[in-house]
This record gives sequence, C-alpha cells and structure tokens, in this order.
Amino acid sequence: MSSAPIVEPGRPVELTVSGMTCAACAARVERQLNKLPGVVAGVNFATGRATVTAGPEVSDRVLVDTVERAGFGAEPLPPDGSGDAAPGDDAGRARMLWRRLLVSVVLFVPLADLSITFTVLPEWRFPGWQWLLLALAAPVVGWAAWPFHRAALAGARRGTSTMDTLVSLGVLAATGWSVYAMFRSAGPPPDVTGLALLLRGEDAIYLEVAAGLTAFVLAGRYFEAKAQRSAGTALRELAALRAADVVLVAEDGSHRSIPIGALRVGQRFLVRPGATVATDGRVESGRAALDTAAMTGESVPVEVGPGDAVVGGTVARQGSLVVEATGVGRDTQLGAMLRLVERAQTGRASVQRLADRICGWFVPAVVALSAATFGGWLLLDGSPARAFAAALAVLVVACPCALGLATPTALMVASGRGARLGIFVKGYPALEATRSIDTVVLDKTGTVTRGRMALAGLACADGVGRADVLRAVGALEQDAEHPVAAAIVTAARAELGTLPRPGDFRNEAGLGATGTVDGRRVRAGRARLFTDLGIAVPPALDARRTAWERDGRSTVVVSVDDVVVGVLALADEVKPSARHAVAALHGLGLTTVLLTGDNAATAAAVAREIGVGSVVAEVLPADKAEQVRRLQAGGARVAVVGDGVNDAAALAVADLGMAVGTGTDIAIDAADLILVRDDLRVVPDAIRLSRATLRTIRGNLFWAFGYNVAAIPLAALGLLNPLVAGAAMALSSLFVVSNSLRLRRFSPDIEER
Repeated sequence: MSSAPIVEPGRPVELTVSGMTCAACAARVERQLNKLPGVVAGVNFATGRATVTAGPEVSDRVLVDTVERAGFGAEPLPPDGSGDAAPGDDAGRARMLWRRLLVSVVLFVPLADLSITFTVLPEWRFPGWQWLLLALAAPVVGWAAWPFHRAALAGARRGTSTMDTLVSLGVLAATGWSVYAMFRSAGPPPDVTGLALLLRGEDAIYLEVAAGLTAFVLAGRYFEAKAQRSAGTALRELAALRAADVVLVAEDGSHRSIPIGALRVGQRFLVRPGATVATDGRVESGRAALDTAAMTGESVPVEVGPGDAVVGGTVARQGSLVVEATGVGRDTQLGAMLRLVERAQTGRASVQRLADRICGWFVPAVVALSAATFGGWLLLDGSPARAFAAALAVLVVACPCALGLATPTALMVASGRGARLGIFVKGYPALEATRSIDTVVLDKTGTVTRGRMALAGLACADGVGRADVLRAVGALEQDAEHPVAAAIVTAARAELGTLPRPGDFRNEAGLGATGTVDGRRVRAGRARLFTDLGIAVPPALDARRTAWERDGRSTVVVSVDDVVVGVLALADEVKPSARHAVAALHGLGLTTVLLTGDNAATAAAVAREIGVGSVVAEVLPADKAEQVRRLQAGGARVAVVGDGVNDAAALAVADLGMAVGTGTDIAIDAADLILVRDDLRVVPDAIRLSRATLRTIRGNLFWAFGYNVAAIPLAALGLLNPLVAGAAMALSSLFVVSNSLRLRRFSPDIEER
C-alpha cells in the first residue's frame, strides 16, 4: 500500500504511474480509474502520468489503490507543484534494460550460430549438444526476459494481458518447442537443407528465436527509454529552474535561508548576483539585469528595479534585489508553464484514442489469431513445425507498441522544444486547428504595439532648437498625469537628462496645460487650445500637424510666451518584431487582419507600418468576438492573437486562440497557444512548430497502423521468420520514437533576427 499523502477529494489530481510497459498498460489503468464514480481520467504511457478529475466521493487514496489493484504503482504529485517534472525513473529503467540487453546479446550470438549450424549441418551434432544450447539460452529466456514474464504473470492473475504477454508467450513457446524438438530425436529428417533457416523441418529448434526476441525487445525498450528521457529533457530543465532554498529577509533586515516550500506570499527574499529568483514577485529595492532566456528564450537580459515584476526561475546576472513574493508553488508563471507543457503531453488525437482502444483488446485478439494460424497450417500443411513457426511469427510481430507511442512521444518532444522557444501548446486540438487556419486576426494595443505612447516626431519653428522645445514641454508635463504627458517627459529626460521643475502649473481640462519654466510662460496641448486663445500656429507647423493627425498620431502644440515654437507627434509604439511577424505569416499563406478599438486613421497607419492587409477599426471590446464570427461566417478559419481582458471572448470564439503571455490571466485561460515572449515573431514560429508536430504525429500513426496491417498477414502466411518478426516489431517502435525526436531540431525563422 502506498504511503503517499492524501489530496483533498473533489480536486484535480495528477498521479505518477510506475510499472507501465506499453500502451495497453496505460489503457487498462485509464479504464479502471474511469470506472470509479465521478472520475474522469486520462493516462499517458509516454509521460507516466495520470491526469484525474475526481468527484467529492473519491479521495486520492482510492485513486492510488485503484491503480495498485491494476498492478501498477501510483503516487500523487504534491499540491504545491514541486513534483511537476518529467518522470524520474527513466535513467534507472534504462540501466536495468541495458544490463539485461548486454547479457542477451553476448549469449545470443553463439547460440544463434550453434543453433543454425546444428540445424543445417546435423552431422556436426555431438552427444550433449542440447545441453550446451540450453546453457546458453537459459539466462536469456529466464533472467533477461524476466520483466516480460513477471508482467505477463501479474496480468494473468488479474485476467488481463499486455504487450508483455505476447513477448512472454513468444519466448516461452519458442523455448518449449525447442526443448521438445531437441530431445525428441537425435537428428532432423533427411530432407532438411540450408533452407531450414526460413522453412523449418519437423525437428526445428527455436532457441535462437527465443533469445533473439528477448534481445530485440530489450533493445527496443532500452532505446525507447533513452529516447523518452531525451524527449522529456526540456521539461526536466524547466523544472530544474526552481530554486531549492531562498534567503528570507526579516522585518529587522536580518537574513536566513529557508526551503522554497516554506516561502509565503507577502514575504521578502534576497536575490544575490548570480542567484535564481526563487519565485514570482515585485522588486522592493535594488536593481539587476535578469537573464530570462531559460523562461522565454529571450537572449537579452532585462533591467529591473523597484516596482518591477520579476518571474521565478530567472537569474540575476548583475546586481542584487529584495523582492516581495506575489506567488508561490503552482501559482507562479514557472508552475503554470510546467502545467501547460504536461497538459500538452497528455493530449491525444481522435485517431490516437482509437489506437489506444485497439491496444486494450489487441493482445487477446493476437493470441486468438496465433492459435487460428497454427490450426490453419496444420490443416493445410500437416507440419507442426511449419504451423508453429507461422503462429510464433504472428505472436511476435503483432505487438502494437508503436501505436501507443505515436502521439505522446511527438507531443513530448514538441512541447519541450516549444517551451525553450517561449511557445506553450495547451493540447492536441490546438495542433489540429493550425492545419486549417487561413486568417490571423491581430489585436493592436499591447499585441502589435507596446500599449504605451512614445514620441514619434518633433517639428520646430524657424530659429528654435529641438532641445529648447523638449526642455520646455518636458519640464511642464512633469506634473501632468496623462499618458501623452508621460511619453513626452520620458523622451525629454532620455535626451536631456535632468529637467527643471515647472511653476504655476495649471491643467486645462481636455485641452492641455500651462505653467512657467525658467521664468517663461509655457503652454502645451491641442491646436484648439491655441485657436481659442488667438495664438497663431505657423503654416508650416500646422501643415505638419495636420499630416501627422491624418496618419493617426496624437499631436501636441507648444508655445513659449504665447509664441508657438514646435509641434510634437506621439503614437503607441509599434513593436519592432511586428513587421517581420506579419511578413512571416504571409509567407505561410495566411491572411492578416488588424482588429482594434482605435480610430480608423490610427489603425490604418499601424497597418501600413507593419504590412497588414486588412483593418477593422473602432470596434468595441464586446464586439470583437462578433467580428471574429463574421469572418468565420464568410468561410474563414480564424486565429486570434491578443493579450487583454477585452480579447478573451475573441480568443475563445476563434478556431485558434493565441495569447501573448505578458497579457492577462483571463486572456491566457481563453487561448489555445500561449506565447510567453513579448515578440510577435513567435506567432509564425508557433504555427510552424504546431504544423510540424501534426505532420510527425500523422506520420507516426501511418507507420504504426501500416506496419501492423502489413506484417500480420505476412506472418500468418508463413512468409516471416519469427526472428525477423521480432526485429521488425522492435524497430517499428524505435522508428516512431526517433521520428518524433526530429522535432528537437525545429528552429525558428531566424531571418532578420
């Protein structure tokens, strides 16, 4: 009985399931869990995880007991998220398989050589030759193949069967027949020739088949375990970003180290140079350059200071910080990222669900087919040896391990690779959606643009310098609270440094502001403010102002002592990555649409700047989803990229929702793909990765189904040697895993980066 901690009933529960050796095992565990009242469970063989939603009447102990009664081990993940990682026993399992594989190969080579020699050249047999072959075969079929026998026996006790049942039956049947054939007579019938390798005589021996089958299956399992561990590397690396300890800062300023699990929201902790930020928080004091590459794939360190938000798992390369924790455990961005990756890895295509159901009843069907093959050959040919060879080949070649690995291995690799690029796919439906989308709708503010105003242009009157205008208006706007004023002050300080304080500041509601700077009267605001006061704007400046406003920019007129000295243009700054992202989307054959609540002139200007082909402007937040539906009604398959609360409905309605991870939680919850890096070039990368993953999954399933459809009839017709059948079965699984591993080489579109 497991001593695992009990998780409160009625909550989502994740279990690590140990002892599964094939997709049929996962199907059986899933079937048993789903028999419990109020339980909806999904079990992933590749990740060794069960994702369960339990009703209030089912405790976690009941779930663990159910899995253990099915013949497997189970342990719930801790609720604080500390267990969010790839299965940790892969390395130990690989070492165990390697030892048994090594023994099998070392003994199989001489055993195969002697078995073939004694069959083809019976005159070379000597007294006791049978005992020599048995001495070579016994460690292989007994000790090396013991994991298969043990699993088959455990299944038989529960009245179930797995892929190990087929392997164990094949090994034991070949061994039993060989012992019978070796001791039944001293030699083969006189008509046996060298063709006995493929068409066996009455006294054919199959010890080399038993040993070879064991070696081939062990080899397949070993390389499969290594490949699965490699596929989960990114997830383990992501989990390894969590700090084990944290330096707590007490109220009196003293420091002490505590386990990360003891940290609570609201407590302050110290981040020293070179240390990992222990959890999500807000900087209270200090400045540092944070390396966020492991979290977002962004290579340039980010400068942070008091008031800035920081994310757990990032590394302080320079400087130290005192941070107030705002989230711990599972309630952090790193915890959310881990859950997104694991959720993606548990996804299954409809055809994969069919494959898993096939695996659940496939073993009994194969045993029955093997028995029918044996009976059919006896009736048609009359040779027990030929009948046994065909039946054994059917038993061996039919293992549908590749079917169970087709989707999960590809999702493991793709989700891990995506995590390194700042792309998180919530599940298989998102992958399928990328295949059919033809239109990408981009939200403007906060997605295409930075969501904050910036100085876009400055025109000066004759004889007036740029620095003079910036000094006057920048100093005046320091006491204003409008976003336009903040943008002007930021630009002025960036160019001039320290600004003088204004005097007699007065806000002109809705029009601008007035005050004194360096003893001179300064005004800044809309053109209407100056018209109302009878202050003329020079024609050249007024023409420039009109052109800027026509392009959708906000303008500010500046006067000193009632003489207009300049006009400023401000705009929501477009992200540098937007133009390249839109070009890449067009390169994928997609149509782009800019959707915004801003006025038409501003939207059109942004669209021209980034190359978007269509604009829908002046749309209320509540109407964004309706605009998406209108596109869909016209036959379009729509993806929406957004970041705010007002994008959530549109993200949910879209065929594919893509949320920028710097956005709100509600937008992220509504989306199918999460882009944690604030770089729009990740959008086409996410689509390309999703489509590559989908192609890989479909290729895996095509191979797995095709292999079984072709191999079983060949084996039943006696056209496959059992040894060849064993090798083909092992290679089919290896092909599926290695094909999935190719996704690790996926690289983003680095053009112009």
